[in-house]
Amino acid sequence: MMAGSPPPSQVQTIHATCVAIEGCAILLTGPSGSGKSDLALRLIDRGAQLVSDDYTQISNAPDGTLIASAPPTISGKMEIRGIGIIEIPYIECISIRLVVELGEAPERLPLTALSARLGNIDLPMMKLSAFEASAPLKVEMMLRQIRNSGALPTGPHDER
Repeated sequence: MMAGSPPPSQVQTIHATCVAIEGCAILLTGPSGSGKSDLALRLIDRGAQLVSDDYTQISNAPDGTLIASAPPTISGKMEIRGIGIIEIPYIECISIRLVVELGEAPERLPLTALSARLGNIDLPMMKLSAFEASAPLKVEMMLRQIRNSGALPTGPHDER
């Protein structure tokens, strides 16, 4: 967790939900209705913490990382379809370690690691169908892979 907020001139607001797991932010991107808030809620149920729902501010930190925070008007708020907007504990700002692009089911065995460029920084990325029962586990496993090795898993390896 980072203390303080970045200067407003360096902040960009994007359509994304963000949660934190063990000190690392995961940015959930995708079109409206792709399951950003739903997946975030399931991750929170498993121990993640909310950073921001639906819109996330990103900014470059001096150390070369990308920081996520909530716009002030929605800090600590989360929309749950069928219930409404609820107040929920949240983290003010934190370094982003993974981007999860939500949409259709991804390739079964991607042959190359994916990345997303945000704020002039390349971040590890994975594609995921948010509504699969295993989606929260897949996010946690990918983050664990990144944290343990710094490398992203790829598809089948040539065993010749």
